[in-house]
Amino acid sequence: MTRSPYLVEKTSVSIVMLKVLLALIPGVIAYVWVFGTGILITLALATVTAIVSEALVLKLRQRPVMPFLLDGSAVVTAWLLALSLPPLAPWWLIVLGTLFAIVVAKQLYGGLGYNPFNPAMVGYAVLLISFPVLMTQWPAPGVLAGAHLGFMDQLAYIFGRHLPAGVTLDAISSATPLDYLKTQLTLQHQVADITQSSIFGFMGAKGGEFVTAAYLLGGLYMWQQRIITWHIPVAFLGTLALMAGIFHLFDATQYASPQFHLFSRAAMLCAFFIATDPVSGPTTPNGKLIFAAGIAIITLMIRQYGGYPDGVAFAVLLMNLCVPLIDMYTQPRVFGHDK
Repeated sequence: MTRSPYLVEKTSVSIVMLKVLLALIPGVIAYVWVFGTGILITLALATVTAIVSEALVLKLRQRPVMPFLLDGSAVVTAWLLALSLPPLAPWWLIVLGTLFAIVVAKQLYGGLGYNPFNPAMVGYAVLLISFPVLMTQWPAPGVLAGAHLGFMDQLAYIFGRHLPAGVTLDAISSATPLDYLKTQLTLQHQVADITQSSIFGFMGAKGGEFVTAAYLLGGLYMWQQRIITWHIPVAFLGTLALMAGIFHLFDATQYASPQFHLFSRAAMLCAFFIATDPVSGPTTPNGKLIFAAGIAIITLMIRQYGGYPDGVAFAVLLMNLCVPLIDMYTQPRVFGHDK
């Protein structure tokens, strides 16, 4: 038997953020393999913008700069936003979204620990509402693209919108499966016929399934490292699969299968990296379950009936509004009190 005191080593914010970045690396590698090296340019541009803008705002607020920059939270926000954007988005779109995420959604609320909304999702939602056409111009995966763009070609396109001679935008871009499914369903086509398109893979987007699986691998690493708990990922993915399964059983001609919703676009990224934000999310176990289930339900409703092909960002922000209420009603009873 050992004697007290028992001391538990505290994990610093910088170590947690570093592990989050490490968990995202498999997704980045898969992203490069499927879509090309343009995502590396987007990540670098978002990271530099986040660090510079956070340093300037901290200086204006007369707060110490280096301790807050070294905690890594700005870089994590930049990466999450960059991975949510089309890899070949113009440079100014990346800078604008990152500025809004860091300056408005994070620093104007007081910085890390005070922001009520997920900064990356605020930046993404602002860009999606303001520039919907640019936000839907996703590149085709390498196996489907009609032309191959090297690193320098993608760099020229991001900063100058210049394509090599003889290459058109249609040769390198493609509709996302969620977008294609939504638009084709309005033309009275059935799901089984729509998913025969070449952009669909075995479970979701062709090629994108590997990116989604990589996010799942990184998320499991964070759970193993105890950076996140099981509550939010399980509740989000379970509710999304359950609701999609009910719709699919009701009418398989109009509603896609659960695996399609789980392996399309941002589901895994949301489950493990976005919804698990400890600042803008609930603090209680039961609150996390309610929070994640709410995100899943709103996401599916927007996918099925909303004006946007994916609803993760809006669902997260709407549930961020509910966090104080969720925490208030899910706090455990204080020991020694009858009521």
